[in-house]
Amino acid sequence: MTKEELNRLFNELRSLPSETEWVEFKKAKYNYDFSKLGRYFSALCNEANLKGKPFGWLVFGVEDETRKVVGTYYRSDRSKLDSLKSEIANKTTNRITFIEIHELLLPERRVIMFQIPAAPQGISVAWEGHYYGRDGESIGALNIQEIEQIRNQVNDYDWSAQICQIATINDLDEGALAVARKKFKSKNRSRSFAGEIEEWDQETFLDRAKLTVNGQVTRTAIILIGKPESSYHLLPGIAQITWKLEAEERAYEHFGPPFLLNVNSVYNRIRNIKFKIQPFNLLIPLELDKYDTWIVLEALNNCIAHQDYSLNARIILTEKVDRLILQNAGGFFEGTLEDYLLRDKTPERYRNPFLAQAMVNLDMIDTMGYGIKKMFLEQRKRYFPLPDYDLSDPDHVTLEIMGRLIDENYSRILIEKADLGLRHVIALDKVQKRKKLTKDELRMLRKEKLVEGRAPDVYVASHIAEITGEKAQYIKNRGLDDLHYEKMVLELIERFGHVKREDVNTLLFDKLPDVFTLVQKKNKIGNLLTKLRKSGLIINVGSRTAPRWEIIKKG
Repeated sequence: MTKEELNRLFNELRSLPSETEWVEFKKAKYNYDFSKLGRYFSALCNEANLKGKPFGWLVFGVEDETRKVVGTYYRSDRSKLDSLKSEIANKTTNRITFIEIHELLLPERRVIMFQIPAAPQGISVAWEGHYYGRDGESIGALNIQEIEQIRNQVNDYDWSAQICQIATINDLDEGALAVARKKFKSKNRSRSFAGEIEEWDQETFLDRAKLTVNGQVTRTAIILIGKPESSYHLLPGIAQITWKLEAEERAYEHFGPPFLLNVNSVYNRIRNIKFKIQPFNLLIPLELDKYDTWIVLEALNNCIAHQDYSLNARIILTEKVDRLILQNAGGFFEGTLEDYLLRDKTPERYRNPFLAQAMVNLDMIDTMGYGIKKMFLEQRKRYFPLPDYDLSDPDHVTLEIMGRLIDENYSRILIEKADLGLRHVIALDKVQKRKKLTKDELRMLRKEKLVEGRAPDVYVASHIAEITGEKAQYIKNRGLDDLHYEKMVLELIERFGHVKREDVNTLLFDKLPDVFTLVQKKNKIGNLLTKLRKSGLIINVGSRTAPRWEIIKKG
């Protein structure tokens, strides 16, 4: 905040009634009991939450009864004042602490304004394990009804719909406003009021687009069309997308509001080259972008819509050499991934319903739940590996979008079998990514004769290899029979008299199936040598850790 804004806010707080539970004034002329300060911190956190305020305020240097400025010398060293943040965090729930500690040097004397965050929705804030609240001007234990009231907020609270108390339309970006009106008009071009949209004043447009409520600026408005410097209205929440490049070069950049414009700025940081794929049945190769524009923007907009902003975290897009990894805070909100991919689920509720509706109105997302499935279908149309969702962390959703082909044979199957259902494609995608198949998936692929091999080493079936012109790849995937490998090992030993394990590894590694991992190849070779030893054909004349194999001479 600027000095003028702080002075204006200070005067507004002084004019509030004395029984305002989320504001407290103290003289604190020279010192103040630390434990009592912590109790007030807990109480003002909880009361700000219960009264629907984004912050509570504790002001030093002002007499409570008269609101007269008396000044304070409390921690006049700024470094000692700032150290209060960590000292308070050490004894509060989830290490919640002051958002900011403001010093006002007024003509009358120095005043300190402690800006205290409202307790997070669903979580009461304790000091040293005890919950505090206020009844008028008195401080005491937070009663059980108030604790339950905060706890029950999780079910009906919408962070994105809250009003930014001191924000105005002047906090909104003019360029983003113009784009928002254009997108809203395009989205509603068939509606009866479409011809009136250009004539609406800003207040009418913003209310109709669900960006403001009765002319009051919401957190949604700041996120989507706010000026970059207006993001302080969201504190302690964070509205920021971080792009990170982790390849042969390293770089990063942060992007804040207005997200309506800056999602494109993030996308433009991605290195989206073109490359070619040669279908078996076409003379002219297909030229494809590394990443599909619609898929990346849909993924980014989904992160914005479903981010849990109360966790005070950034949305992170990491660009690696061959993939994009997007992460947003908050677990998968409703249903399972399979519900949206295979059962056409329509979500009944959203983490940020007000924000989601505004993004629909500005044609940024589709709330019917089709976005996830469409991303998979679009990637399938491009013959690329399907997106991967990692939902193992209950506090994050991670999405990986591949920017290269893993197995060209898989891609050519998709070209040849255009009618292959999404359920089959998802299972085949697991095969090329060496992921474990369920029994039902394996049974389904075997029924269609799409795979061969013994689980977990499943590979594309031979007739598919013939269709796609990948017979050589099929042999590599299947490998040779054990007798052939045993004969090669015996010939190697006979030629040189004795061999080490490293020699056998060198001989067989590139001849074993391509689908084997390094560990699987080592185990396979170990099993072959054990079989030859037990058959009385070779003997280890070295040690267990450094074997040296020789042929057992007959007689």
